[in-house]
Amino acid sequence: MLQRCLDLLAPALERPGAVVVDCTLGLGGHSEALLTRFPEAHLIGLDRDKEALRLSGERLAPFGDRVTLVHAIYADLAEVLDGLRIPTVQGILFDLGVSSMQLDEADRGFAYAQDAPLDMRMDQSTGISAAEVLNTYAPGELVRILRQYGEEKQAKRIVSAVVRERDKEPFTNSARLVELIRDSLPQAAKRTGGNPAKRTFQALRIEVNGELSGLERAIPAAVDRIAVGGRIAVLSYHSLEDRLVKQVFAAGAASTAPPGLPVVPEKYQPKLKLLTRGAELPTEEEIAENRRAAPARCRGVERIREARL
Repeated sequence: MLQRCLDLLAPALERPGAVVVDCTLGLGGHSEALLTRFPEAHLIGLDRDKEALRLSGERLAPFGDRVTLVHAIYADLAEVLDGLRIPTVQGILFDLGVSSMQLDEADRGFAYAQDAPLDMRMDQSTGISAAEVLNTYAPGELVRILRQYGEEKQAKRIVSAVVRERDKEPFTNSARLVELIRDSLPQAAKRTGGNPAKRTFQALRIEVNGELSGLERAIPAAVDRIAVGGRIAVLSYHSLEDRLVKQVFAAGAASTAPPGLPVVPEKYQPKLKLLTRGAELPTEEEIAENRRAAPARCRGVERIREARL
């Protein structure tokens, strides 16, 4: 859905001096497309993965001083812009979820289809690994994580098996966890929804990287730092992310006036305009070209006035 994101951002980025933030730089594919499509724009790219920054830096080197790369998580968007002395920007892009590089590198432990160390940290220089979560969290906390972040209906059954097995030997690799999940679930639960380990791996990844708590800071920060006429595009990959984005955008696009006012003062009027009707889905052609695009959901907004007085 890259082309759709570019089209959503275009009216804000076709003006001279526009600044766009790619909050999820990854390998730089989206940033490269932004810099190519909008030749007068300056790009700020954020990523918590130092290897991704190195590789994307090489990819974007031909664009010279039009690029500023920062080792940071998107939750720190406001702090990054403050450090660069940039009060507002014209475009912001989020491509949430795990980058292809992280999925394809076996030793990162994101993919349940291959055996690897249970790490899952997007920034391997800090934080706790998925193995530490499995081996040290209390059973009740593990159940909460699987239910809340993975929407796993069989959370209690899986956690009971995890606790039983970790007492025998701590978890270190993904294959053992995948096998345990398969063995723990009833046959009916294994017949639908793809790989039965998918929801548990998603939950662990979100917990390890603080993804939802970070997004709860990042999306409001993006709304605060986008200039009037500026636009935000977000690609999310599961319902928890999309729900959070939807709520922030909907709140910004709603009037806060008390009911019954004959004329709505400016301070109560919406500050955002929704650019998408609900969440837009990828086309069949996009899914055929890249199966990882299948769960993607795209939302966009435009800032239409300054903050409330």
